This record gives sequence, structure tokens and C-alpha cells, in this order.
Amino acid sequence: MNCLDFHREKLADPRRLSAAGRAHAQSCAACAAFARSVDDAENELERSLATPVPDGLADRVLLHAGGARRLTWRVWGLAAMLVLALALGLANREDPAEPAQEYARLAIEHVAMEPESLTTVRNADPAAFRSVIESFGGTLKAPLESIRYVRLCPLEEGMGWHVVFDTSEGLATLILVPDKPLRSTQTASTKGWSALVRPAGNGYYAIVTASSAATARVDRLMSERIDWKT
Repeated sequence: MNCLDFHREKLADPRRLSAAGRAHAQSCAACAAFARSVDDAENELERSLATPVPDGLADRVLLHAGGARRLTWRVWGLAAMLVLALALGLANREDPAEPAQEYARLAIEHVAMEPESLTTVRNADPAAFRSVIESFGGTLKAPLESIRYVRLCPLEEGMGWHVVFDTSEGLATLILVPDKPLRSTQTASTKGWSALVRPAGNGYYAIVTASSAATARVDRLMSERIDWKT
């Protein structure tokens, strides 16, 4: 088993590892650290789900309530983001050899492994999304189209933001990976999926859509709507 196979197995079912997976983790310090970060994420999510939330909070999020209610969700959401980031940390592995399509391909794999992100409304708050972009080193010049899904989740390279939003091209996925330098733009395509990865902010972002034409158009939309600090 190699490191990529281990990451796939661990993300597919964090609570169960095959004998080969356990043996690999014992011999590979980087993968052992990755496994611990995934386990910490699972434990933190379980604790969060066990914590009672204010009555009506889910309804206010889904209905995009305004005024004081919007502020309440934003404060609660940002606090949750900060707790997760501090509790889990960001795994930052050295990668001396950067394959031409590696991160674009991993972005497609991540979306394919989380199909619920394309059918679920989760943390769909534009204010929270703006804060994520700002923490990543960017400025939102104009809002994106309808935000449907925002989640901090384990990725192959540690932790990152998984965002899904509506566009005229259909649903688009944006993955923000912090603290991971990228030397050049990458693209990858497979049946039914297309991805583009570009250095931005304090790491890189990946766009995943159903076609290369849609991915290119969403990438142009990103450059129009977000100003990345350099």
C-alpha cells in the first residue's frame, strides 16, 4: 500500500482500516499523522453534533435570515470554524515532486467521494463564505451566485474548505487548501468531471464542475469576483 492508497482508504471509512492500512501507518510517519488528523476531525464533529444548538438556528440558516439573526449565525459559524481550525491544525507535508495533475485529480476524487455535498444545503450563508475567503487571503469583490454548502473537512493535504454554489453552468465546487504552496496551474479531466487548480491566497484553490468548458468559465468568474492578495 502506498500513501495515496492509504489516504483514500482512511477518508472512505475513518473508523476502519485494513490490515495493510494499519501496517502502512505504522511504517509511515506522515500517514500516521494524517490518520490522527482525520480521527480528530471525526471526534470533533461528534462532539459538535452532541452539543445542543439554539432553537430555530437551522431554520434561520436555511432561510438566510437577516438583521440580528444573520449576525447570530455569523458569530456562531465563525466560532465553530475557529474551534475546528485550532483543534485540528493544518497538516503541511513537504512535496518535493509536484506531479502535473496530482492536485487537480485529487480534487475530483474528493468531490466524487462526497456526493452529498451536491445534494445537501449546509452552512449556506454568504457572510460565512466571505469570512472564509478573507481568512484565506482574498477579498470578495462581488458575491458568488447562491452558496449551498460550506464545510471544513479533511483533504489529502490536511484540512480545507469545501464550498458548493450555483452558477449558470450548474453546480460548481470550490475547494480551498491553505498553507500548501503550488508552483503552477493544474488541470485534470475524467468521465463526468473536470478540475482546475490554481495558486491563490495563502495556498491554492480547486474548481470542479461537470465539464472543462464549465470549469474554465467558473474560473473566470472567480477572477472577476475575488481579489487574491499576492
